[in-house]
Order: sequence, then C-alpha cells, then structure tokens
Amino acid sequence: MNTGVKITAFAAALAATFGTAYGVGKGVGPVEEPKKAEHGDHAAAEPKKAEHGDHAAAPAPSGSAAAGDGHAGHGEDATTGAPAATANLPGGLQVSDGGYTLALETPTPAAGKSVLKFSIKGVAGKKVTAFATEHGKELHFIVASRDLTVFRHLHPVKAADGTWTTPVDLPAAGGYKAFADFKPAAPGAKGVTLGADLSVPGAYAPKPMPAVAPTATVDGYQVRLGGTLDPGKAGELKLTVSKGGRPVTDLEPYLGAYGHLVALRDGDLAYLHVHPNEGGPGPDVSFTATAPSAGTYRLFLDFQHQGTVRTAAFTVTAGGGKSSLPAPKSDVPAAGEATHDAGGHAHG
Repeated sequence: MNTGVKITAFAAALAATFGTAYGVGKGVGPVEEPKKAEHGDHAAAEPKKAEHGDHAAAPAPSGSAAAGDGHAGHGEDATTGAPAATANLPGGLQVSDGGYTLALETPTPAAGKSVLKFSIKGVAGKKVTAFATEHGKELHFIVASRDLTVFRHLHPVKAADGTWTTPVDLPAAGGYKAFADFKPAAPGAKGVTLGADLSVPGAYAPKPMPAVAPTATVDGYQVRLGGTLDPGKAGELKLTVSKGGRPVTDLEPYLGAYGHLVALRDGDLAYLHVHPNEGGPGPDVSFTATAPSAGTYRLFLDFQHQGTVRTAAFTVTAGGGKSSLPAPKSDVPAAGEATHDAGGHAHG
C-alpha cells in the first residue's frame, strides 16, 4: 500500500526551537534538500497515534551543560516544582532540564564494544525509577559522534535502583553525545530530552560530513528523500523505501510506527525526535519539519523490514539560498553516504 506515514512532534514556539513534525498522508513534490534523521524500537503492534508529549525546558543549573528538549516550554514542572525555561531551546542541549539531570556513570568508554551506565536524577539528586511508557519504551537513548558520522539508537535496561545499562559499539576515539528522551511517571510531568558528552580516549581524526544527496543505500535498500527543509518555515519531507528497484510496501511497525526520524544540527547537535501518527506500511514515510536556523543537519531514519531495523542517513543544508536537490539519476549514494556508520540498534 503506497500510503505515506504521518508523523507528529511538538514544535518549539520561538525561532530557536527545532521545529514541528507531523504526518503527511500523500506524496511530496520534487526531491529537495534532505533533512536530519531519527530512531525507534522493535514492536509488533499496529501503528498508533504517537503524541510525543510536551517536552518542558528549564534553565540549566549553574555550571551545567547548555540545553533543551526540543519541544515547547511549559510553566513549572509538576513533579519537581522546578521553573520552566524562560526561552525555548532545541532538545538535547542541556544536561539538566526541568529538575532532571542525565548522569553518566561511564563518560569515557573505550573504543569498540563496551557498556554504558547512566541514570536520570531528580532535583534532590535521587535516581528516578518511574517513567511513563512512550512508543513502547520508558526511555529512548541515542548516541551520536560529534562529526555526525556515527549514530546509535540503543535500548537500555533499567535496574530497580534507577540505573540504566546498555551495550554499545563506538568504532573510534573522539567526541560523542548521548541523548536521553523520557517522560517521568508523575502526575503532570512533561517529556524531557537531555544531552551529555561522552569521550572515547585515543587519537582522533574527525571525518568529513557526508555529501548532500537525495538517496541513501543501506543493506541493499534504497531510501530516497524528497521535499524541503527551511529555517523558520515548515517544509515537507518524504522518504521512499525500495529494494531492487521495487517499492517496499510491507514495512513493519517499529515502536508502533513505520518509521522514526532523529534530526541533529551540525555544530551543537541540537536534537529532534519525530514519530508518526498513523499510516500504511510504505513505501512512503512523510514528515513535516521546520529548521530552527540555517545550517547543516543530519537526518537518521529508522525503518524495519523482515525483522531487521535499518538506518538511512542524509545530510541536508537549510537556508543560504534555495534548499532543494535535483532528482537523482540513480540509486547510487553520494561519496561517503554508503559507508557512514549510522547503524547500531543494541538492546541491553
């Protein structure tokens, strides 16, 4: 069935916010500038309306990393009584927000396979143990390299004391950022997206940003991106999945949806996690998004087919002139696009 999947996310109210996302039921126009991409988890349930909750933004405590959660701010956190931020920011820029802090217990993992441990702490410094389930998980955890060539969507396991643990494979030394996207299970609590830095010791040589291209190839699947991404203006993005020249019309639900999108802004790694509302099993997955500023973005689209989750990644430029791409002549990705390390769906 060639029905586009609708996707929704709450948008930030000011120009600094990351933008809105909502599902689009029909195809989008000519292939244009791609945008950055997103995540998910395996699920067999039929897609359901994914309302990602309102993510509150509160000022970071003195000395904390800068920050935000990618959704419009709110008054006061009903759980902690912490005041909301006076200015809305894209998600993942703060290590503390709304009275919650992402506390990494393993901030310097070794290159290769290792284990990450972390917790979410409340305003009193106590580990939070109760979370609301959203899109099949109590907490969504993403790790991306600072050069945006490595992307990991992980599924950590929570211990009774509130400590989360997950295996991870980080291929090389360098700077990474971890994102925790969650909603505390307390009356009136809002969703929060926090970000904290990871450092893998060793000699580090950043990789160049993969070139802007309308098509990405992963495990024999071709994903074509069409649409526009404009700063301060809503634009439609449509991702079309095919294999061997044939459209894939039997995508499988992943966290209750047929596609998940994470967008990261080059430079500060501002974060937006987008989920669909409803729709059919491909080949099109549609989004609408607004870039908070001109600049370069990376899109990570997770989709599931034949029991395996795969990630297609794109580089997009917003602003600085017309934000569009010509229709591709083939499904061969631009240099670097087929070799970037965007995979990694680990379970604890």
